[in-house]
Amino acid sequence: MSVSSEIREEQKKALSTMTMKEKLAYFWDYYKIHVFAAVIIIALIISFVRQYLDYKEIGFYAALLNAGTTENNIGLSDVWQEDFQELAQIDPGEYEVCIDTDMDMSEEGMNAQYAIANRQRLIAMLQTGDISAMIADTENFESYARNGYFYDLETLLSAEELEKYRPYFYYTDAAAFEDEDADPAADMTALPDPAALTIDHRDPSSMEKPVVAGLIVTKDSKIADAGYYDYLAEAELTYQGYPSEAVIGIPVTNADPETAILFIRYLELGD
Repeated sequence: MSVSSEIREEQKKALSTMTMKEKLAYFWDYYKIHVFAAVIIIALIISFVRQYLDYKEIGFYAALLNAGTTENNIGLSDVWQEDFQELAQIDPGEYEVCIDTDMDMSEEGMNAQYAIANRQRLIAMLQTGDISAMIADTENFESYARNGYFYDLETLLSAEELEKYRPYFYYTDAAAFEDEDADPAADMTALPDPAALTIDHRDPSSMEKPVVAGLIVTKDSKIADAGYYDYLAEAELTYQGYPSEAVIGIPVTNADPETAILFIRYLELGD
């Protein structure tokens, strides 16, 4: 008889003389680690299967940078997601709509590491075409507009929409980022600090190659009604010599700009 067989025989003899309570205590002492391991494995399998079954691709993703979420608008983005998904006829069985109001880019105090991670994530999503539309304060919006991240809206909007939204056009000078890209070896420290410039992004006449990179989010819009970006006016923030405003643009990597234009309509800019 092998050693393992002898051990099993001894265990059987010992168990045969035990009460039910003693058998349970014996089982727990010798097999509790096995039980814990089995429970964890089963839980992981269930979690994996559930995630696999529930997984949906993102059908539309709007990133609201530095939106200024408050207790007055917490949860509102969830309502907008459902409304816009129905409006855009995006199949809820296969796709999700995400309106992200938590992408904070402020690098002050404790937020520095969080902001850096968000910037890296945003750049990656812009490059892969995962961002359908983006809203940001003037400073952040201009930093991406100067790098050619947004469509020229004059090439996307209908004639009727061009007239409707013309008072809210946000212009950036294409010549600015063309000059920066002209010589990859150029000393970037020699270039003027964008924040030190005085530029009216509502006025294309002062620009060499004005491009309609976005639309200024008006005070009569869903964004304003929700209280997003209120802090810009409340704190009297300025950038390039003019009051900071919220601006919406459509990334050039977005393969479905028509849905993003529908999102602009949904936000009721200028209505």
